[in-house]
Amino acid sequence: MKRIVLVGLLLFAALPSLADNCIGFGWCTMFYGGDFDPNDPNADGLANENDAIVGGNPYGAATYQNFIIKDPDWDITGLFTNNLSQLTPTAGYWEIRKGVSEGNGGTLIASGTGPVTNTPTGRSGFGYTEYTNRVTFPPGFDVPSGQYWFAVVPVCTTCGGRAFNSNTMGANRVGTEIENQQFFNSSFFGANFTNANNEGAFPSFSSGVVVEIIPEPSSLILLGTGLMGGTITRRWRMMGR
Repeated sequence: MKRIVLVGLLLFAALPSLADNCIGFGWCTMFYGGDFDPNDPNADGLANENDAIVGGNPYGAATYQNFIIKDPDWDITGLFTNNLSQLTPTAGYWEIRKGVSEGNGGTLIASGTGPVTNTPTGRSGFGYTEYTNRVTFPPGFDVPSGQYWFAVVPVCTTCGGRAFNSNTMGANRVGTEIENQQFFNSSFFGANFTNANNEGAFPSFSSGVVVEIIPEPSSLILLGTGLMGGTITRRWRMMGR
């Protein structure tokens, strides 16, 4: 039995297309910019909101975090931002873009407005409570390997509070990004995809990408072959061969 388990684990560990923090196939956080540090006096974040104070369609102010997809078998199923917020959002607006640069929004790959969760992280700072605002979409949304930018904006057009995407220096970061390539876009504030560092020190935002790991057929064949071989070996041992 031990040999079967060992063979299975060795083959499984050799399978491609697994995000670094995933165990097996399924849903996991492929990218996360890192935790907000409430003890950092410069970690308050940039406006990330569509509300009664900072309005506009489809958002009033949006922060864009970059991330790198290394494997096309990562099927994006959700996005989230951690926001220092006074809002109880009624929806979440999201975008995924490619080719963003200073003053240039690049190419809009996908966007939408839909249900959003509003879950406290247990952290707080600058007089605000931090919440994770997450949007999800059905499996099947995949993009090729490359560098992308995404935004998740909490929406509450009747709320009089504010929301700020938490800034982070990268504590507990997951996945790959390029620091100092985050952007801020808001007609309300007169910003046209300006580098976030033009607004202060914003190397990364506390935002993330959730994926479903889709195994390649060859990987499933490899795993199945390994498990079959382990089963045959066990039967031979039980028969005294």
